[in-house]
Amino acid sequence: MTAPGLPMAVPNPELPARVRIHEVGARDGLQNEKAAVPTPVKAEFIRRLAGAGLTTIEATSFVHPKWVPQLADAEELFPRVRDLPGIALPVLVPNRRGLDRALSLGADRIAVFASATESFAKANLNRTLQESLAVFEPVVRHAKDAGVRVRGYVSMCFGDPWEGPVPLPQVARVCTALRDMGCDELSLGDTIGVATPGHVRALLSLLNEQGVPTDVIGVHFHDTYGQALANTLAALQHGVTTVDASAGGLGGCPYAKSATGNLATEDLVWMLHGLGIETGVDLGRLTATSVWMAEQLGRPSPSRTVRALSHKEQ
Repeated sequence: MTAPGLPMAVPNPELPARVRIHEVGARDGLQNEKAAVPTPVKAEFIRRLAGAGLTTIEATSFVHPKWVPQLADAEELFPRVRDLPGIALPVLVPNRRGLDRALSLGADRIAVFASATESFAKANLNRTLQESLAVFEPVVRHAKDAGVRVRGYVSMCFGDPWEGPVPLPQVARVCTALRDMGCDELSLGDTIGVATPGHVRALLSLLNEQGVPTDVIGVHFHDTYGQALANTLAALQHGVTTVDASAGGLGGCPYAKSATGNLATEDLVWMLHGLGIETGVDLGRLTATSVWMAEQLGRPSPSRTVRALSHKEQ
């Protein structure tokens, strides 16, 4: 077993005192599985994540089953978990029809998924960048009219597998367009994991200059090149307090084959707790949840912290 008191907390007064983890394993993680996970298993996964102290858990996506068959059970899954006390359960919606499906089940937080590049907009949304933003505008407006909180995902913020480096002003234009529509929060996605800390700081600074405040920004890093924690620390140093992560490191992106796993929630929590930053998460219970989910999927978790802690407990 791990020695008690580890990781040792060494607080840094220049970093946030608390970070909210936006858990994406149940949606972004499971949508990348080759086979659909049974609905009862998904619901139990969400319940266990909530039991580990995560308070924002992205539950599913109301996209057409043709495009993401792994999440075709959204109507069946969401009612099973929507009454978890004190838990925010945002869902992804691609268009007005998806929003209406989500609202009919009582969803009060939704997310739309935009792209910072033309190539990924065409691959993922089958539209130009501008066309995709035009589709989202009435969705966001209707959601806000219904009293629903809206998150705007922006993918390919740091690099695109077809276009290469993405100019920072191009990313900023998409972010400000989503803010102007009414998005309450923006999540900056490093979809293929190519960001480095200086790049992260530069984008955050430009967004501030363009009128996007840090307190509405979340970061979503993939660990393709082992940079996710370094990039997260750079964002924390800038004042970001919302970080996306996926329990056990599940997930990637079905439309960008070079996108490997998300930042593992356990690896993030280990670092944050070592920095003396509060998360409200019980790392032991979270690790046990990811070990359980790995058993359901029939393969070990890629999270280094899960492997280290589960190995020590054997």
